[in-house]
Amino acid sequence: MKEFQLCGLGNAVVDIFVELSDEEFAGLGFERGSMRLVEADEQRRLLERFKDREPRLVSGGSVANSVIALSQLGGSAAFLGCVGDDRYGLFYESEFEELGIAFWPPPLVSETTGTCVCLITPDAERTMRTCLAVASHLAERHVDEEQIKNAEWLFVEGYLFANPTHGQGAIREALQLAKKHGTKVAVTCSEAFVPQEFGDAFAKALGQTDLLFCNSREARAVAGAETPEAAFAKLRHVVPSCVVTNGPGGAYVRHGRVEAHVPSFSCQPKDLTGAGDMFAGSLLYGLTHGVPADQAARAACFLAMKVITQLGARLHHGTKQFWEEALATP
Repeated sequence: MKEFQLCGLGNAVVDIFVELSDEEFAGLGFERGSMRLVEADEQRRLLERFKDREPRLVSGGSVANSVIALSQLGGSAAFLGCVGDDRYGLFYESEFEELGIAFWPPPLVSETTGTCVCLITPDAERTMRTCLAVASHLAERHVDEEQIKNAEWLFVEGYLFANPTHGQGAIREALQLAKKHGTKVAVTCSEAFVPQEFGDAFAKALGQTDLLFCNSREARAVAGAETPEAAFAKLRHVVPSCVVTNGPGGAYVRHGRVEAHVPSFSCQPKDLTGAGDMFAGSLLYGLTHGVPADQAARAACFLAMKVITQLGARLHHGTKQFWEEALATP
């Protein structure tokens, strides 16, 4: 039996949450719901505007959020991602230590940690400005063989494909090590532009992937299909196992001998951040603990619903309780 059920590979980013009124948001001149990469100076100026408040800090990054979800449910996990030795990086490292998640490499000296400023408006929409900083330096040399060797699953963040210089090298190294040590591979698309803009590298990785996670838009981009249902059907010929989430339309899951559509749970969303991350981490927890894929997907939908009814991409209490509640309900 391996030490870890899951080892994540992705961007290590500290999420900085700021709640704004519609008037305050309008004053920024940002497109509502947009996500844009910015340089460190621009991020510094944006944060300066909110220096009179106490924004909430949460260790994040897409795959990191999934790893945390699995850990909160009782799974054992590791994460590979780069942070600096500044305030945010030391916060990140200490939080992962508190969560019991193995973290590698140690904070890099004199580097700036990646941050994502999440501006939350009253309509529950999030507008994000992300400065990857040293997170984008994650490269082949940072991929630790022991972490991957000792994990049942490797979970690769799609955003890394968007960095041909470093990220794609880290992915290639990680996939090679996973194959060497019999570690199964899951990949998340992250955004539709990943398979659209970096299709060759993405397709090559899919050839070594056991399980693909994508939302409706991403699935249609990968499969070249018009609907999530059609994309899910076509992806049968691309990867052995696949999940297509479709927001209020639930999720399609195919794994092992199970193929099913699982309905979503209705709710009044407060912040749409992290639903897919929670879904992926929860499903992987279920699969590594002997829960049939359709039941695991149903519980994962329930936890994703719980996430979007509060602020932030992580549940800070009740995660295991919600999971057991979902599995117990017929």
